[in-house]
Amino acid sequence: MKVVITPNPYRDKNLECASAAKKILEEAGIETAVCLAFDVDKDFALPKSVDLKELNRELKNCDMLICFGGDGTLLHASKAATYHNIPVLGVNIGTMGFMAELESTEIDQLANLARKDYRLESRMMLSVSVRRDGTEVLRENALNDAVITKGAVARVIQMGIYCDNIEAMDFSGDGVIICTPTGSTAYSMSAGGPIVEPTAENIVISPVCAHTMQSRPIVTAGSRTIEVKIGRIGRKNAFLSCDGGRAFRLNTGDTVQIRRSKYVTKLVRLSNKSFFDILNKKLR
Repeated sequence: MKVVITPNPYRDKNLECASAAKKILEEAGIETAVCLAFDVDKDFALPKSVDLKELNRELKNCDMLICFGGDGTLLHASKAATYHNIPVLGVNIGTMGFMAELESTEIDQLANLARKDYRLESRMMLSVSVRRDGTEVLRENALNDAVITKGAVARVIQMGIYCDNIEAMDFSGDGVIICTPTGSTAYSMSAGGPIVEPTAENIVISPVCAHTMQSRPIVTAGSRTIEVKIGRIGRKNAFLSCDGGRAFRLNTGDTVQIRRSKYVTKLVRLSNKSFFDILNKKLR
């Protein structure tokens, strides 16, 4: 068995947690490789004692990815793993860590992987595209959410939300969040959206600061195709971001289409902890 370890060097000081996990795994007979999931600042000092490999190369012949960091790090690393059909185990070194299976103090449990004492949990993803003047100008996949929001100084955005070509709501506001059940405990929850059990197969539409009393969060079937048609946005200062990634500027008349992706993220579970136990622990 081979495991790729991806630490967040900004959270895992001197890669201490990742190095400890590497030792535990190798003592259990598991081959390891340590890779960074993203580029770090040029002036950031990485420990010379850790031999860092190239992520996409190592993913081609590994069995699992273990990610050390918060939910943001896990979102970033899991996308590369999912494209290679590799399951992901998260170790939380962040704040909330809803997607993580272990806390940094529980890494001794990683030895159970050698006995294949774990199960896989499937999480649906979203396929997000932007059409402008009849041409597709962006396509991405998201595990958490696709967020359309105004710029820092822009006026409100006028948006029409359609489900399978039927208008669901039309409003002006600060934006809208389209999320999976996995993403329901992230930005969507903070914006007043519902919490959805992560293994469910739904799409959640959560308006952000809508300027109408009739605009409320909607939970749709996972088979729906959601379209957001961008109306008046003042100085063309509206943006789309998938899983908190780089913002894409939207123009008046653009259509953002969100539907279920063909990709599925597989999370590794070492315990039988209930989602509701996690909710109580994280949100207490």
